[in-house]
Amino acid sequence: MASKKPSQEQIIAGFQELRQQQRQCVGKISDIEMDMKEHELVIETLKEVDEQRKCFRLVGGVLVERTVKDVLPALVNNKEQMGKLVETLSRQLEAKGQEINLYRETHNLKIKGEENKDVEKQEKDTAKAGGVLVAKDS
Repeated sequence: MASKKPSQEQIIAGFQELRQQQRQCVGKISDIEMDMKEHELVIETLKEVDEQRKCFRLVGGVLVERTVKDVLPALVNNKEQMGKLVETLSRQLEAKGQEINLYRETHNLKIKGEENKDVEKQEKDTAKAGGVLVAKDS
């Protein structure tokens, strides 16, 4: 028995699901990059402070007292790990974009605003290529 082709609604729902996954990935990248900036700010601040000075760090929702000497390496390590995670998520985002483009080509999907741009571009190209100069009557 041959498999049934997906309906128009199923195709659109699949496309919207892929776009939602792409948006979630972008959101995660954005959140992690903000955390990285916060880590950078704290690291720069703590570099100028005496290593034996007390500082407080939030670990799993609990505020813990440590010394700068103990906290600084952990912050640097966390920042490096976040950088690696951003790289991984960026690759996933790129792959998701390719998957969306392939899905659009496979199901011949057009985004609402895109077809107008394509038509306008073709009209401009045609006007440039075969333009006729006409004098305006004064």
